[in-house]
Amino acid sequence: MRVNFTVNGRQQEADDVWEGESLLYVLRERLGLPGSKNACEQGECGSCTVRLDGVPVCSCLVAAGQVEGHDVVTVEGLADFAKQREEHGHGGACGSGGSAGGCGAKGGVTLDAAKRWQARPGDSQTGEGVELSAIQQAFIDAGAVQCGFCTPGLLVQADALLEENSSPSDQDIREALSGNLCRCTGYEKILDAVRLAAARQSEAV
Repeated sequence: MRVNFTVNGRQQEADDVWEGESLLYVLRERLGLPGSKNACEQGECGSCTVRLDGVPVCSCLVAAGQVEGHDVVTVEGLADFAKQREEHGHGGACGSGGSAGGCGAKGGVTLDAAKRWQARPGDSQTGEGVELSAIQQAFIDAGAVQCGFCTPGLLVQADALLEENSSPSDQDIREALSGNLCRCTGYEKILDAVRLAAARQSEAV
């Protein structure tokens, strides 16, 4: 079958998609976006986390056919997605006590807001050449990256957390990232990175 959906602000068309193919497989093998990692393929590790209509999901558990007409943001488009959110306020109400109707049941951007987002022409499909988002820079500055395999999923999930809750407690952070497994860091540096990104975002407001 053919699947048409938006990925990082660009309309994409995947042909000859088998009905059992996952979104993860389509992103990596058909669209050339290897940022989302293929690890457990059971929704247990979080390495393949992407935003689907603003909501973090394990792309290994989403059938490709389910994303027809929907909007996906991968780690490659995260920086520009975050930048446009800052400029246009997409999802901003969730972290500041805004109406629940503007955030959806699980927080994050609304479907309409997600569909309005468009990647800038010069950002390249790999995400290179754009200024890093607050959470990406914080991961670097806090030394939260070792082997890096889990990092894309952690970045996407942490970005969603900070969009919904601009001042998360340690418990909030631990709960939000509980579905993302890391074999290298011991997690403390990852927690430091989320704290750092939250602090920087607060200072910038």
